[in-house]
Amino acid sequence: MAKLEAADVCMEYYQPRTGKRMLAVDRFCLSVDEGEFVSILGPSGCGKSTFIKIVDGLISATAGELRLDGKKITGPGRDRSMVFQDSSLFPWFTVIRNVAYGLECQGLSGKEAAKQSQPFIDLVGLTGFEHHYPYELSGGMQQRVNLARALAVNPQLLLMDEPFAALDAQTREVMQHELLNIWQQTRKMVLFITHQIDEAIYLSDRVIVMSARPGRLMADIKIDIPRPRHLWVKRDPKFLEYTDQIWHLIESQVKRTMAADQVVASRD
Repeated sequence: MAKLEAADVCMEYYQPRTGKRMLAVDRFCLSVDEGEFVSILGPSGCGKSTFIKIVDGLISATAGELRLDGKKITGPGRDRSMVFQDSSLFPWFTVIRNVAYGLECQGLSGKEAAKQSQPFIDLVGLTGFEHHYPYELSGGMQQRVNLARALAVNPQLLLMDEPFAALDAQTREVMQHELLNIWQQTRKMVLFITHQIDEAIYLSDRVIVMSARPGRLMADIKIDIPRPRHLWVKRDPKFLEYTDQIWHLIESQVKRTMAADQVVASRD
């Protein structure tokens, strides 16, 4: 069974202004099983996005090890796909060409790639928009195209770095529900980054809470809410209990971050 395993992952950055090295992620450990939806929460600057970029192979960890299905992650690979916060669509490609692009990169002809892409366009609810360009789509529709493109290459692990952060509140909730419906059908292993506590609880099997910088594993919370889930579950007492539990953890780390920033500001 496919599994993501991260063991004692560390990431340091050099700061030219101070001439010192900053520890962004410290001995972070995580495991995600096949078919599991796991979200990572934490205060701004805690290393959430840094960690997911390490998992995707876009940057290399300073120390530690990551394995997917037993194979060490040393760079980008076909076994992983990323959906970013901002649209990464090619503006000169239509919807079908954008979704098919990854398949074409794997050696499929344009015709075959388009044929294999169509079911994923249907899956995200964009049937009839195949020949539209990104500028003709809303923000939510563009993110659906990004999701279809990520799924079309059939990755073992789907990575999502705050994919709905740029959307308005109403569209974000609709996209959360649509993502859950798609996940129910595909059962992909998902690692999801978010700042929204309710989003993490609603989507996930487990919620990982990271500490303030340097990012460490602070809590691993199993979300014991039956699936399938609907938006009204956010009003359920059990959902609110999880919200309070996670908020108290996050609040302490936000205050720690603010205090550290004030110390730095006083030195400048």
